[in-house]
Amino acid sequence: MAKINLRDLNITGKRVLVRVDFNVPLDGNQQVSDDTRILAAIPTIDFLISHGAIVVLMSHLGRPKGQRITEMSLAPVSRRLAELLGKPVFMATDCIGEEVSSQVRKLEPGQIMLLENLRYHKEEESNDEEFSRALADLGEIYVNDAFGAAHRAHASTEGVTHYLSPSLSGFLMEAEITYLQEALRHPDRPFVAILGGAKISGKIEVIDNLLDKVDTLIIGGGMSYTFFKSMGLEIGDSLLEEDRVDVARKVIGRCQEQGVDLLLPRDIIVADGFSDSAQTRVVSRESMPIGWEGMDIGPETCKLYSQRLSKAGTVIWNGPVGVFEIPAFAHGTRAVAEALVLATKQGTTSIIGGGDTAAAIGQMNYGDAMTHISTGGGASLECMGGRTLPGVEALTDKEV
Repeated sequence: MAKINLRDLNITGKRVLVRVDFNVPLDGNQQVSDDTRILAAIPTIDFLISHGAIVVLMSHLGRPKGQRITEMSLAPVSRRLAELLGKPVFMATDCIGEEVSSQVRKLEPGQIMLLENLRYHKEEESNDEEFSRALADLGEIYVNDAFGAAHRAHASTEGVTHYLSPSLSGFLMEAEITYLQEALRHPDRPFVAILGGAKISGKIEVIDNLLDKVDTLIIGGGMSYTFFKSMGLEIGDSLLEEDRVDVARKVIGRCQEQGVDLLLPRDIIVADGFSDSAQTRVVSRESMPIGWEGMDIGPETCKLYSQRLSKAGTVIWNGPVGVFEIPAFAHGTRAVAEALVLATKQGTTSIIGGGDTAAAIGQMNYGDAMTHISTGGGASLECMGGRTLPGVEALTDKEV
């Protein structure tokens, strides 16, 4: 999957069309409330500017479904990007059309323009040929630095590559490919995967793909109660996917057959309600009380998981191990994060698979302590599930 990147081409004076992932949250005052994804794109943008390229950025924001919705304009993003770069970022009136084309062609080397929301046009998501060609006309070279959108074959991620060659990998995309794909192929061992979150259903492909590769599979979060149910345990009012009980049972069997060490929570923090003020108890997994709901892993499990992480060579983590959004039930996710911080300092490669896990790590201010935090929730899941991502496959291969 080695792709041509920015270092492989002379970009001076070229109009470079860059797909970024600026799908960021805005507050009530139309200000960017979390600029993580913008910051992640800056190394690529800085490189382009410093090498005298004309930079044309494009992204989607939200789901306007082909409608021009003012609240989903990228204008606030252009203002925040300008603040971070310390230089002007011009805002286009649209993402295609004669007016936009004229605006782009007036740009000089070292200048930046951000196109308006791609999803103001329904043709973006349908990967329309004419729309793809219209986007491609704005650049001479294409760069994809939007890993978070790479699992979708949209006009700006796949269609445009048919009309612009070469199609390059940005630095963020390059890092994502390196860590998420290469770690799966050549991990330092022991290789440990932590899977949490609410449901098994969104991670079936990931589990199937990882079981042939990992030494240890750690389960936490809401999905663990479906595993308990498959073992014949009482789970009270805990989250349950009844149609995935058999899947959980098969995973347990495959782990035994393939020699994968499966770690499930040994003790649970249960609550009599879904709130920070609910009554809580620590119980063993064999003693879940009827009418109570599992909310977090318990202290014995925290210790077990932390010990295993301390000996790992590579760790991939996707999904919190408790309801971390509620402070009373964030202890387990924090304990796992802290154990992984210590392991990383000792040489473990730690890869956080985006989404809620990345949000939890960021909330705890541990982002800089991990080896790599993916910017793509859905894309990282599909990558870990062994799928080829359309936005990556479309990029130009390096000649070996």
